[in-house]
Amino acid sequence: MSVATRQPKRVSGIGVLDKASALLDVVEKGPVSLAELVSGSGFARPTVHRIALGLESLGLLARDFRGRFVLGPRLGNMVVEVQRDRLVKAASPVLSELRDLTGLDARLFRRSGAMQVCVGARTETGGDAEDLPVGTARSLRAGPVAQVLLAWEEPGELYEGLRSARFTAAQLSLVRRRGWVHGPDATVPGAVSIAVPVRAMGKRVVAALALTGAHPRMPATPSRLLLGAVIDAAGELGDVLVDSRPVRTRAAASHRG
Repeated sequence: MSVATRQPKRVSGIGVLDKASALLDVVEKGPVSLAELVSGSGFARPTVHRIALGLESLGLLARDFRGRFVLGPRLGNMVVEVQRDRLVKAASPVLSELRDLTGLDARLFRRSGAMQVCVGARTETGGDAEDLPVGTARSLRAGPVAQVLLAWEEPGELYEGLRSARFTAAQLSLVRRRGWVHGPDATVPGAVSIAVPVRAMGKRVVAALALTGAHPRMPATPSRLLLGAVIDAAGELGDVLVDSRPVRTRAAASHRG
Protein backbone atom coordinates (compact mmCIF):
# COMPACT_ATOMS: atom_id res chain seq x y z
CA MET A 1 0.00 0.00 0.00
CA SER A 2 1.53 3.27 -1.11
CA VAL A 3 2.00 6.21 1.22
CA ALA A 4 -0.35 9.04 0.36
CA THR A 5 1.39 12.28 -0.46
CA ARG A 6 0.53 15.06 1.94
CA GLN A 7 1.10 18.72 1.47
CA PRO A 8 4.04 20.07 3.49
CA LYS A 9 3.54 22.93 5.89
CA ARG A 10 3.89 26.12 3.87
CA VAL A 11 6.93 28.02 5.03
CA SER A 12 8.52 29.56 1.96
CA GLY A 13 5.60 29.10 -0.40
CA ILE A 14 7.92 27.22 -2.77
CA GLY A 15 6.81 23.59 -2.84
CA VAL A 16 10.14 21.84 -3.32
CA LEU A 17 11.84 23.96 -0.64
CA ASP A 18 9.09 23.25 1.85
CA LYS A 19 9.37 19.52 1.14
CA ALA A 20 13.17 19.67 1.55
CA SER A 21 12.67 21.47 4.86
CA ALA A 22 10.24 18.77 6.00
CA LEU A 23 12.78 16.04 5.17
CA LEU A 24 15.47 17.89 7.13
CA ASP A 25 13.06 18.09 10.08
CA VAL A 26 12.73 14.28 10.03
CA VAL A 27 16.48 13.67 9.77
CA GLU A 28 17.19 16.20 12.51
CA LYS A 29 15.65 13.78 15.02
CA GLY A 30 18.20 11.08 14.17
CA PRO A 31 19.48 8.78 11.38
CA VAL A 32 16.72 7.40 9.15
CA SER A 33 16.47 4.98 6.24
CA LEU A 34 14.74 5.97 3.03
CA ALA A 35 11.63 4.04 4.13
CA GLU A 36 11.62 5.88 7.46
CA LEU A 37 12.09 9.18 5.67
CA VAL A 38 9.07 8.39 3.50
CA SER A 39 7.00 7.36 6.52
CA GLY A 40 8.08 10.32 8.61
CA SER A 41 7.41 12.89 5.92
CA GLY A 42 4.29 11.34 4.38
CA PHE A 43 5.53 12.13 0.87
CA ALA A 44 5.65 9.71 -2.05
CA ARG A 45 8.77 7.55 -2.17
CA PRO A 46 9.98 8.85 -5.59
CA THR A 47 9.63 12.44 -4.34
CA VAL A 48 11.52 11.70 -1.11
CA HIS A 49 14.25 9.83 -2.96
CA ARG A 50 14.76 12.62 -5.51
CA ILE A 51 14.89 15.43 -2.95
CA ALA A 52 17.04 13.46 -0.49
CA LEU A 53 19.62 12.73 -3.18
CA GLY A 54 19.62 16.39 -4.16
CA LEU A 55 20.19 17.44 -0.53
CA GLU A 56 22.96 14.87 -0.27
CA SER A 57 24.72 16.25 -3.35
CA LEU A 58 24.63 19.72 -1.75
CA GLY A 59 26.11 18.44 1.50
CA LEU A 60 22.90 19.13 3.44
CA LEU A 61 22.34 15.39 3.98
CA ALA A 62 24.88 12.59 4.25
CA ARG A 63 24.89 8.80 4.95
CA ASP A 64 26.12 6.99 8.02
CA PHE A 65 27.94 3.64 7.96
CA ARG A 66 24.58 1.85 7.67
CA GLY A 67 23.48 3.93 4.69
CA ARG A 68 20.93 5.94 6.70
CA PHE A 69 20.38 9.61 6.05
CA VAL A 70 21.92 12.04 8.56
CA LEU A 71 22.42 15.79 8.59
CA GLY A 72 25.22 16.72 6.23
CA PRO A 73 28.56 18.43 6.94
CA ARG A 74 27.54 21.66 5.26
CA LEU A 75 24.99 22.38 7.98
CA GLY A 76 27.61 21.82 10.66
CA ASN A 77 30.08 24.04 8.83
CA MET A 78 27.50 26.84 8.69
CA VAL A 79 27.00 26.62 12.45
CA VAL A 80 30.74 26.60 13.06
CA GLU A 81 31.24 29.70 10.91
CA VAL A 82 28.61 31.57 12.93
CA GLN A 83 30.29 30.41 16.12
CA ARG A 84 33.67 31.53 14.85
CA ASP A 85 32.38 35.03 14.18
CA ARG A 86 31.05 35.20 17.75
CA LEU A 87 34.37 33.88 18.99
CA VAL A 88 36.41 36.59 17.28
CA LYS A 89 34.14 39.34 18.60
CA ALA A 90 34.38 38.03 22.15
CA ALA A 91 38.13 37.31 22.15
CA SER A 92 39.48 40.76 22.97
CA PRO A 93 38.90 40.85 26.75
CA VAL A 94 40.12 37.27 27.20
CA LEU A 95 43.31 37.93 25.23
CA SER A 96 43.94 41.17 27.14
CA GLU A 97 43.49 39.48 30.51
CA LEU A 98 45.71 36.58 29.54
CA ARG A 99 48.47 38.94 28.35
CA ASP A 100 48.27 40.98 31.57
CA LEU A 101 48.34 37.87 33.73
CA THR A 102 51.26 36.12 32.03
CA GLY A 103 53.28 38.94 30.47
CA LEU A 104 53.26 36.98 27.20
CA ASP A 105 51.69 37.78 23.85
CA ALA A 106 48.24 36.22 23.50
CA ARG A 107 46.86 35.39 20.06
CA LEU A 108 43.88 33.56 18.59
CA PHE A 109 44.18 31.60 15.34
CA ARG A 110 41.68 29.99 12.98
CA ARG A 111 42.29 27.54 10.21
CA SER A 112 41.55 28.57 6.64
CA GLY A 113 42.33 25.73 4.27
CA ALA A 114 46.06 25.05 4.49
CA MET A 115 46.70 28.29 6.40
CA GLN A 116 46.60 29.46 10.01
CA VAL A 117 45.19 32.97 10.28
CA CYS A 118 45.69 35.30 13.25
CA VAL A 119 42.23 36.65 14.10
CA GLY A 120 42.98 38.27 17.45
CA ALA A 121 46.08 39.50 19.28
CA ARG A 122 47.04 41.30 22.46
CA THR A 123 50.75 41.90 22.86
CA GLU A 124 53.07 43.45 25.40
CA THR A 125 52.63 46.92 23.93
CA GLY A 126 48.84 46.64 23.90
CA GLY A 127 48.44 46.46 20.14
CA ASP A 128 49.01 43.90 17.41
CA ALA A 129 52.65 42.87 17.13
CA GLU A 130 54.34 44.13 13.99
CA ASP A 131 55.74 40.67 13.23
CA LEU A 132 52.29 39.03 13.29
CA PRO A 133 49.36 41.48 13.03
CA VAL A 134 45.74 40.38 12.91
CA GLY A 135 44.92 39.04 9.46
CA THR A 136 48.36 37.51 8.89
CA ALA A 137 48.23 34.05 7.34
CA ARG A 138 50.95 31.43 7.63
CA SER A 139 51.09 27.83 6.45
CA LEU A 140 50.07 24.90 8.64
CA ARG A 141 53.37 23.15 8.06
CA ALA A 142 55.01 23.80 11.43
CA GLY A 143 54.62 25.15 14.94
CA PRO A 144 52.37 24.56 17.97
CA VAL A 145 49.37 26.41 16.51
CA ALA A 146 49.45 24.35 13.31
CA GLN A 147 49.55 21.14 15.34
CA VAL A 148 46.54 22.16 17.44
CA LEU A 149 44.51 23.20 14.39
CA LEU A 150 45.20 19.86 12.65
CA ALA A 151 45.32 17.36 15.52
CA TRP A 152 41.57 16.85 15.89
CA GLU A 153 40.69 16.90 12.17
CA GLU A 154 39.11 13.94 10.37
CA PRO A 155 41.55 11.28 9.02
CA GLY A 156 41.37 12.57 5.45
CA GLU A 157 42.18 16.12 6.55
CA LEU A 158 45.00 14.82 8.74
CA TYR A 159 46.52 12.93 5.83
CA GLU A 160 46.47 15.98 3.57
CA GLY A 161 47.81 18.25 6.31
CA LEU A 162 50.69 15.90 7.17
CA ARG A 163 51.86 15.55 3.58
CA SER A 164 53.86 18.80 3.74
CA ALA A 165 54.13 19.21 7.51
CA ARG A 166 57.30 19.29 9.59
CA PHE A 167 55.61 17.23 12.31
CA THR A 168 54.33 13.66 12.28
CA ALA A 169 51.13 11.76 12.97
CA ALA A 170 52.74 10.50 16.19
CA GLN A 171 53.29 14.08 17.35
CA LEU A 172 49.65 14.92 16.67
CA SER A 173 48.61 11.84 18.63
CA LEU A 174 50.60 13.22 21.58
CA VAL A 175 48.86 16.60 21.15
CA ARG A 176 45.46 14.89 21.39
CA ARG A 177 46.49 13.06 24.57
CA ARG A 178 47.99 16.13 26.25
CA GLY A 179 45.58 18.75 24.98
CA TRP A 180 48.36 21.29 24.39
CA VAL A 181 51.63 21.92 22.49
CA HIS A 182 54.78 23.76 23.57
CA GLY A 183 57.66 24.54 21.22
CA PRO A 184 59.30 26.92 18.73
CA ASP A 185 56.79 29.16 16.98
CA ALA A 186 57.18 28.99 13.21
CA THR A 187 55.20 32.22 12.74
CA VAL A 188 57.31 34.39 15.09
CA PRO A 189 61.07 33.95 14.58
CA GLY A 190 63.00 33.25 17.78
CA ALA A 191 59.84 32.79 19.85
CA VAL A 192 58.33 29.86 21.73
CA SER A 193 54.58 29.24 22.06
CA ILE A 194 52.10 27.26 24.09
CA ALA A 195 48.97 26.47 22.05
CA VAL A 196 45.69 24.89 23.15
CA PRO A 197 42.42 24.16 21.31
CA VAL A 198 39.26 26.25 21.56
CA ARG A 199 36.25 23.96 21.21
CA ALA A 200 32.71 24.63 20.01
CA MET A 201 30.15 23.08 22.38
CA GLY A 202 33.04 21.33 24.12
CA LYS A 203 33.73 19.17 21.05
CA ARG A 204 34.83 20.48 17.66
CA VAL A 205 38.06 22.48 17.58
CA VAL A 206 37.36 25.83 15.91
CA ALA A 207 40.46 27.80 16.89
CA ALA A 208 43.80 27.71 18.67
CA LEU A 209 44.78 30.00 21.54
CA ALA A 210 48.49 30.68 21.88
CA LEU A 211 50.82 32.37 24.37
CA THR A 212 54.09 33.45 22.77
CA GLY A 213 57.34 34.86 24.09
CA ALA A 214 61.05 35.01 23.37
CA HIS A 215 63.28 32.40 25.02
CA PRO A 216 64.16 34.55 28.06
CA ARG A 217 60.45 35.16 28.77
CA MET A 218 59.02 31.76 27.90
CA PRO A 219 60.09 28.89 30.19
CA ALA A 220 61.67 25.81 28.63
CA THR A 221 58.91 23.75 30.23
CA PRO A 222 55.51 25.37 30.82
CA SER A 223 54.52 25.57 34.48
CA ARG A 224 51.20 24.24 35.74
CA LEU A 225 50.15 27.83 36.45
CA LEU A 226 50.93 28.97 32.91
CA LEU A 227 49.21 25.96 31.35
CA GLY A 228 46.22 26.41 33.61
CA ALA A 229 45.87 30.05 32.63
CA VAL A 230 45.83 29.40 28.87
CA ILE A 231 43.61 26.30 29.14
CA ASP A 232 41.10 28.18 31.30
CA ALA A 233 41.13 31.09 28.84
CA ALA A 234 40.41 28.69 25.96
CA GLY A 235 37.52 27.26 27.99
CA GLU A 236 36.21 30.78 28.55
CA LEU A 237 36.24 31.39 24.80
CA GLY A 238 34.50 28.06 24.23
CA ASP A 239 31.75 29.15 26.63
CA VAL A 240 31.01 32.06 24.30
CA LEU A 241 29.95 29.53 21.65
CA VAL A 242 27.39 27.96 23.98
CA ASP A 243 25.45 31.12 24.79
CA SER A 244 25.58 34.86 24.28
CA ARG A 245 26.45 35.87 27.84
CA PRO A 246 29.31 38.37 28.16
CA VAL A 247 32.80 37.00 28.64
CA ARG A 248 33.69 37.25 32.34
CA THR A 249 37.39 36.30 32.10
CA ARG A 250 36.96 33.70 34.83
CA ALA A 251 40.14 32.00 33.65
CA ALA A 252 42.43 34.89 34.37
CA ALA A 253 40.63 35.80 37.59
CA SER A 254 41.15 32.31 38.95
CA HIS A 255 44.93 32.61 38.56
CA ARG A 256 45.42 35.95 40.33
CA GLY A 257 46.95 36.30 43.70
